[in-house]
This record gives sequence, C-alpha cells and structure tokens, in this order.
Amino acid sequence: MLKSIEGNFDHPEVNQLLKKHFIELKAASPEGSAHVLDISGLKVPSIKFWSLWENEQLMGCGALKFLEKNHGEFKSIRVHDDFRRKDYGIKVVNHLIEEAKKLHIKRLSLETGAGIFFAPARKLFKNCGFKTCPPFAHYKEDVNSLYLTKLLNNS
Repeated sequence: MLKSIEGNFDHPEVNQLLKKHFIELKAASPEGSAHVLDISGLKVPSIKFWSLWENEQLMGCGALKFLEKNHGEFKSIRVHDDFRRKDYGIKVVNHLIEEAKKLHIKRLSLETGAGIFFAPARKLFKNCGFKTCPPFAHYKEDVNSLYLTKLLNNS
C-alpha cells in the first residue's frame, strides 16, 4: 500500500535519497545547466515535498513548486534504486498530479536534461502526457534542457 508523507526531509532515508539525487544530477548536467535543488532549496514556502512509501520502504519522492496561482513545477522527482525499472516512476508522477489538483493547479511544467542520462525521465513524462514547451518561469533556452508541460483536468 502506498503511503505519502509531506515534508519529512529529516528522515535518514529521505535525506540520503535527496542527497544522492542532487549529486547524480549535478554530475550529469553540464556547468550552468543543472537546475536540481538541494534539501535547503526544497524547504522554501513555495514548495511542497512528499516522500512515498510502499510497505514501509521508501519508494521515492517528489516536490511541487508554485510558480503562479494555477501553475506548478515538478522538482526532485526520484525513485529509490530498489524500485527503479519497475514502473514506480509513474506512481510518483501520478501522486504529484493528484496533489496538484487538490491545490487547484491547472498547469504543471518541468525542466529535465536533454542528455542520455535523462532519457528515462523524458520517456516517463511523455508517457504521462507532458508535451514539449518553451522555457517557463526563470528558465532560458538551453541545449542541455528540455521543458515539458501538461494541462490538468481538475473536474
């Protein structure tokens, strides 16, 4: 059974997963093209963060950043190594979409890398209905980044 906990950054397993996520994404992104947030960057009031647990095991995490009243951005979506390549990414994304709907967000956007390392993430988001879009919010055109967006049906 999937359990969601909001904002538990200090749990040792969550902390470790976020640190690993930060280190790997910084290493996989060319200088100036890394947009991953560290833990302190996720603890700002404009961001809500959840860890997801299955049978008391950390399955993954993800965050939702408020950009405008009805526009949110996915941040720090990560599946724990024990759950990778088993279609758990879709569970994280779907959980965040449901949370966004509860918060009356009508558009979700995200930035991900354009390199080979990020191919599984791009495939996941496109399978979830995200479409390529121009840079949004503070982002600029960057050959190392891909921007995606999705309109939500909040009915």
